[in-house]
Amino acid sequence: MREPAIKRTWAFVDGQNLFHAVKHAFGYTYPNYDAGELALSLCEAQGWNLASTSFYTGVPDATDNPTWNRFWSNKLLQMSRRGIRTFSRPLRYRNQTLDLPDGTQHTMLVGQEKGVDVRLALDVVRGALRGNYDVALIFSQDQDLSEVADEVRTIAAQQDRWIKIASAFPVSPTSSNKRGINKTDWIKITRAEYDQCIDPSDYR
Repeated sequence: MREPAIKRTWAFVDGQNLFHAVKHAFGYTYPNYDAGELALSLCEAQGWNLASTSFYTGVPDATDNPTWNRFWSNKLLQMSRRGIRTFSRPLRYRNQTLDLPDGTQHTMLVGQEKGVDVRLALDVVRGALRGNYDVALIFSQDQDLSEVADEVRTIAAQQDRWIKIASAFPVSPTSSNKRGINKTDWIKITRAEYDQCIDPSDYR
């Protein structure tokens, strides 16, 4: 397999996975990243040519959380205007019972993402099959995606084509998870690199 001189890269950003990792690593309390700039910055550092960026997230219902619904609606709209492909799904809600320290229980409504990670995985595989990229750069630490890495390698072998799959994630002394997706190249995002790619707009 011949390694291409110009490596077309498709960035796949799991918005919630990235946010929670950033929160643990750097302490930011809301998704203040500029996904497009972050993807471009990492690609330039690796000598890759960013060809496309896709962003995936769950969005809370407006009746349950109007602030975050408005935040994500505005942020997704801005990303779309900048040429980023966005995929969003409404959160699905269920009651969750918590055991409190005093022995009592409290039931609360919890929103969960459904189908977001599946769509990301399908896009990575579909892009490999169609020859849309040489490098898949995934912003996530979701180990379920290690199966996607296996599938991409199989496609590369079948097509006799060079393909790299990498996972990018923030790291700091406070990070509890310092591992990228298994079977991928790991690209660690430092605080300095992240801070250069903060979105100046606050959609809250």
